[in-house]
Amino acid sequence: MDSVQSPDWPAAPPGALAANSAAARYGGAAPTPPPIGRATAPPPPPHAATAPPPYRPPAATPAGPGTHRATPPIPVKILVAGGFGVGKTTTVGSISEIAPLTTEAEMTTAGIGVDDPGQRSGKTTTTVAMDFGCVTIDRSLKLYLFGTPGQTRFGFMWDDLARGALGALVVVDSARLDDCYPAVDFFERAGLPFVVGVNAFDGRLAHDLSAIRWALAIGEHVPLVQFDARDRLSVRDALLVVLDRALDRATREKRA
Repeated sequence: MDSVQSPDWPAAPPGALAANSAAARYGGAAPTPPPIGRATAPPPPPHAATAPPPYRPPAATPAGPGTHRATPPIPVKILVAGGFGVGKTTTVGSISEIAPLTTEAEMTTAGIGVDDPGQRSGKTTTTVAMDFGCVTIDRSLKLYLFGTPGQTRFGFMWDDLARGALGALVVVDSARLDDCYPAVDFFERAGLPFVVGVNAFDGRLAHDLSAIRWALAIGEHVPLVQFDARDRLSVRDALLVVLDRALDRATREKRA
């Protein structure tokens, strides 16, 4: 870009000061422009005798006798197991305080004759890995719920899902009791405390609880409860029975 000379300021002869420079207007030498960048360290402040001390984080204040530190709740792993289409995914989703993790896949014609959800079910998807949810019981206890897949071909996953669990809720459809036999046998062999929860489809049972206990051939030491997988409070009550069963087992083992 070409320079533009204002007509009010005559051009300075070679070697002379420009007429519109600071030296020509105010006298004295032109100020030296400041260097670009931080070439040298800045001078110390005029009133600072010594350099300031290095920063040190403040020491933690010791807790007094009336101070209570918040401790995280104890994690407890609970399995929700049972046959295919008995309401395990619904059970986890009804009570979970987070959006439950589900691994649902659309049922295809390849599953006809293999996966039978029952005549009363409108189920169109199936769990192919597991369901996961959690719920905080109180400040000291938090449940982590793992729902198992119901099909026999996914039975190899049950051992991994049961590792570290303190108890299990075996969900049963009273109209298809034979579908829950593998789950009952699994937890009896594993020695894991479990509760049989009979899901009330349409708000009713096909058989009463005493007949279901006889058909499942479970002892009186195994709690048998009726609940509704769609109702949060009903699921809560069933899980509290599982906790009570696991606590009773741990107490007896401690005394032994």
